[in-house]
Amino acid sequence: MELFYAYETSGSTVRLSQEESQHCVRVLRYRVGDEIDVIDGEGTLYHCRLTDDNPKGAEAAVLSCQKNWHSHPYHLTIGCCPTKNNDRFEWFVEKATEVGVDRIVLLIGERSERKVYKTERAQKIALSATKQSLKARIPEIVEPMTVKEFLKGEIPDQVGNDGTVMPGTDRASLRMIAYCFEGETPRTSIKEALAGLHGTEITVLIGPEGDFSPEEARLAIDCGYIPIHLGPSRLRTETAAVTAAEAVYFRYL
Repeated sequence: MELFYAYETSGSTVRLSQEESQHCVRVLRYRVGDEIDVIDGEGTLYHCRLTDDNPKGAEAAVLSCQKNWHSHPYHLTIGCCPTKNNDRFEWFVEKATEVGVDRIVLLIGERSERKVYKTERAQKIALSATKQSLKARIPEIVEPMTVKEFLKGEIPDQVGNDGTVMPGTDRASLRMIAYCFEGETPRTSIKEALAGLHGTEITVLIGPEGDFSPEEARLAIDCGYIPIHLGPSRLRTETAAVTAAEAVYFRYL
């Protein structure tokens, strides 16, 4: 099944970008009258008939549409610090998109080796992975911000006096921070944390190669984040982020 992405959609027509149009018309040789499948990036699949095979701006008439096509029953945000090697972070974007993620926030930690990252390439990778994995919703790629800036927008869960989430609290949402330094605070496994979730809103924070600083970890915990681990293996940043996405994915199978 070949999917195309429409930057412009209405109730009756879709219009492909120049890049998508060239792929559709020049590479795959679709012509007027041929039927194609188009996603809008917001979760809807359109089955269409090509009405204009201009490689600079192909258009198609909508025959039918299906909302929430191949969607997953949760909303996952992964805040991840870009790795020193761009290729590794972009591998995470691709694989997390294939598994199922809704928002990727680029975090800059106190120990991050990479402080600057341009999101344009990550957005293209996410689009390609969305089509490849037969999804209709493209994950949002959020511009880089510091860990503290991100946490400022967080609303705390019910927490105890020690700053940790109170045991037995029914959670409509779940926020977790993968924190490596065991001596700082007790941690639970991501599997155990997900087992206590009674909703669908999930956020996971993954630190840089040097981990989150103790101050960042304490701030996250104060904001209702549960410190978790991803097993006994020491994982690279991008591997940890994909493992977290997979853990959520299998939780809802």
